[in-house]
Amino acid sequence: MLRKLRLKFVALNMVTVTVVLAVVFTAICVIDYQQSVARVQEALDAAVVHAGEAANGPFGGVDPLAGQAPSDTAPEGATPPEIGGKRGGSNPTIPVAVFLAGEDGALEAVQARTTASLANDVLAQAAAQLADAPGGFGSLDGLGLFYEKRVAGGAAYLAFADMSAANGWQALALTLAGVGVAALAAFLVISVFFSRWALRPVEDAWTRQRRFVADASHDLKTPLTVILANTSILMEHPERSVASQSQWVESTQHEAEQMQGLVGDLLLLAQADESASKPSMERLDLADLVEGELLQFESVAFERGVELRSQLEPSVEIRGNVNRLRKLAGTLLDNACKYADEGGQVNVELRRSPRRVELAVRNTGFAIAPEDLPHVFDRFYRGDKARTRDEGGYGLGLAIARAIAEEHGGTLSAASDEASGTTFTLALPVCE
Repeated sequence: MLRKLRLKFVALNMVTVTVVLAVVFTAICVIDYQQSVARVQEALDAAVVHAGEAANGPFGGVDPLAGQAPSDTAPEGATPPEIGGKRGGSNPTIPVAVFLAGEDGALEAVQARTTASLANDVLAQAAAQLADAPGGFGSLDGLGLFYEKRVAGGAAYLAFADMSAANGWQALALTLAGVGVAALAAFLVISVFFSRWALRPVEDAWTRQRRFVADASHDLKTPLTVILANTSILMEHPERSVASQSQWVESTQHEAEQMQGLVGDLLLLAQADESASKPSMERLDLADLVEGELLQFESVAFERGVELRSQLEPSVEIRGNVNRLRKLAGTLLDNACKYADEGGQVNVELRRSPRRVELAVRNTGFAIAPEDLPHVFDRFYRGDKARTRDEGGYGLGLAIARAIAEEHGGTLSAASDEASGTTFTLALPVCE
């Protein structure tokens, strides 16, 4: 599934980038073509205007190009380049052929403004097509020509330029196509790399979810199996009294309570994961709360031969949920007493700084293996795989503790080494 998701991610990115590049490059080519056509029109307009001025004075009595230098004519004795007929190529100087239309429709070249020539057959076809055409700028696609027609003083002037003068966009399009292909290839490599990076959290979450479901199913399957076995034994002897079969009834009750505790922990984790369902918060004294939990664990520590020490700074006020924080503190104390070495110590320290409150719970004993330390807060994770659920729990306690810390805007971290033992540190924001 993740592979398909990665492929969809890359494909979507590539399609998006391709469409964007195509739109941008097309817009660039269209703009370039329009600018080239505008330059051709300016050249034709200038040629026609100056040709008319030479014969009749400024069109309409106003010189539209006053102050501008006239177009260069072909050098004397040189053959002007031939235009028309769709020859292709381009010429930045935009050669222009200017003609005066006679009364009989024949076209006579205006040598003073002509820098190009037309083949006789092309000129004849152009004259026929433009004989009745209105004045203005246009194109003769069949002949590969742009034209400008102006009528002044009873005379009609025609100027022609080759369409290749506006074909610079084609070379630009090829260049942009090459750039686009190279950009897409580079983006493909980058997209594949970033798809792995971007989907890594999804892959981790998917792996954790699968492991979570497998572990939860396993831990629920065991009590269900015991309950079904006990029920089967009870049903085999319906004539017996409840007192005579109390061991099976008690075993069933014990397993049901275990399941109830597991389901309750799972529900608490689900509520902690759902940010919209945060518990009610109130102002409370964390020192009093921790001290109350310490009193509850004095007997537990005594039974396990562990010395319980505390150093609590008084009147440490925070905002939080009493029940959730009590469960968090109880989880840390229970783990510290449970995994402390015989005759060892559990030290609890509560301190306050200007910006946060820290609760540190440290126990002496064997250090957590370096490969297990990053996973101590994972759900259903047990560092000692041989430990049973009755001895080591379901592996949800520390996961719940971290979730409670995070919903209170704090953090829960772990450190462990042979010299100082294992320390869990809860950091919470101070109450303002």
